[in-house]
Amino acid sequence: MTRYDRYSLSSDQQQQKQTLNPPAAAAAATADRKLDTVAVAPGTTMTDEELLLLERANAERDEIFLRYDQGRKCDSIDAWEDPMFEVYTQADRYGFLHPVAPAQSKEAELLQHRIEMERVKKWVKMHKNWDAAATKENLRRRVMKGIPDRMRSAIWRKLLDLDRQIRENGGMYDRMLDCARRHSPDIRQIDFDVNRQFRNHVFYRERYSVKQQSLFRVLAAYSMYNTEVGYCQGMSTVAAVLLMYFDEEDTFWALDVLMTNQRYAMHGLYIVGFPKLMRFLAHHDRILTKCLPKVKKHLDKHEVHSVLYSLKWFFVIFIERIPFSLCLRVWDIYMMYGERVLTAMAYTILKVHKTKLLRMKDMDQVTDFLQTSLHKQFGYDDDYVIKALQSSMDELKKLKLLNLPPPSANELPTMPRGQTVEPSTKARIGHRNEQFSEREIALKETVLYRSESKNEEEEEQYNNGEQGAGDRAATAEDEDDERTEKDYDDITEDTVSQLHTGVSTSSLRTIQSFTTFDTGTSLATSLNSLVIIDSFDDYCDNDRIIEESTRL
Repeated sequence: MTRYDRYSLSSDQQQQKQTLNPPAAAAAATADRKLDTVAVAPGTTMTDEELLLLERANAERDEIFLRYDQGRKCDSIDAWEDPMFEVYTQADRYGFLHPVAPAQSKEAELLQHRIEMERVKKWVKMHKNWDAAATKENLRRRVMKGIPDRMRSAIWRKLLDLDRQIRENGGMYDRMLDCARRHSPDIRQIDFDVNRQFRNHVFYRERYSVKQQSLFRVLAAYSMYNTEVGYCQGMSTVAAVLLMYFDEEDTFWALDVLMTNQRYAMHGLYIVGFPKLMRFLAHHDRILTKCLPKVKKHLDKHEVHSVLYSLKWFFVIFIERIPFSLCLRVWDIYMMYGERVLTAMAYTILKVHKTKLLRMKDMDQVTDFLQTSLHKQFGYDDDYVIKALQSSMDELKKLKLLNLPPPSANELPTMPRGQTVEPSTKARIGHRNEQFSEREIALKETVLYRSESKNEEEEEQYNNGEQGAGDRAATAEDEDDERTEKDYDDITEDTVSQLHTGVSTSSLRTIQSFTTFDTGTSLATSLNSLVIIDSFDDYCDNDRIIEESTRL
């Protein structure tokens, strides 16, 4: 099926709508009536081709919503979208599936359970007396010790003040979701990202599962609620974690608090130009220069610039870069203290692994360690790392490096949220450049060649029996990681067609521009296709940079 074949509603899809239950069928019929007439802003002249493309884009959006409305009853689920559970043997306490059960002694497990149950009693009492002086006195200390997982939903709700948000904005979520059904230009990209988010988690493994449906709706509604951001790829990861602890509407408002509250202000991470991400990277380098000069010099020597390893540290709050249990502890503290926790945690990771990093001899070793190895095995238990984090916050505070420099004016929303703003025609159509320059073609071929060569080399090593039984188990896990992160992130023609490279004269060689999936959308951005280069010729000559760009 070609791309445009999916944009028009076929007779089969009409039959699917007729088989829906009555409420869903009525909703689909209403959507069909809305699609009969293409809305055009007054005074706007559109060509016949633009009208056709707009009809196809509207039909595609309606089709995607229809599939999520059907859920698991949808009969267009491909086998690769819905992998079998039998390849896994064990689910951890957070719902992530593993080929091999996590190594933990029975005694350690029982001790952890006993400690957590003792803490639950204290947290229940604090939750009931949230405004009491004793709670305010003990809250920060106990957050550093860790919120029991069974209390995390209730405490996060308090820290983010969700009850007030929902009370003051009654009915807003449903209105924004309805608006997204009619207007959102980001639905295609949201659908794509939902399908690859946490594919090794019981909530998100099955295509069109309940949690996939909720994640899709939350992101679709927010793309219309905050039109300055619309949708950016990292938002799906953050929302997916929130959905593990909140219901759908609570997740919507929790995401909005993280985006717009000045304590977190993640809005600046996702808007065009990524101004807050730039501030994070620059401030991180200042901290290393002051506090870890040997590590900074070592990383610079091997051209391991901070942007290569720290994107997910700042962009999605360390998800998929440190073990999930530790990541949740960092999220607890982040909810309490805000953005300064991220700079301190980034410093802590490099500080506790300083000796190991200084022994590494090239870029590949360093980036593989920071991007992949730490997520699988951090090397220190969670309590030790959190104590180190607290020490780092105290150290940076004394050096006046804990807080970021003042933000620019556009890092917080400048427009009222929740207003119905109809996207431009170009945004709704989602124009894509079908003509590729010679540089773009060469870039695409080079990246794909490198990816294929690496896969062939790994397959040859596996077939030749160069790995032991333990290594084979690790390889199975690696292959699953690649399927959930890498294979879904291949550089497509649409991605390459929008690639722009810029020259940076600073020592940071930071990002001049990011790859976008669709021009005209609010910011459907792919971090996984990020490329850091000084010139296109340098890119083609530097295989290591090519490899790193495919890993991000």
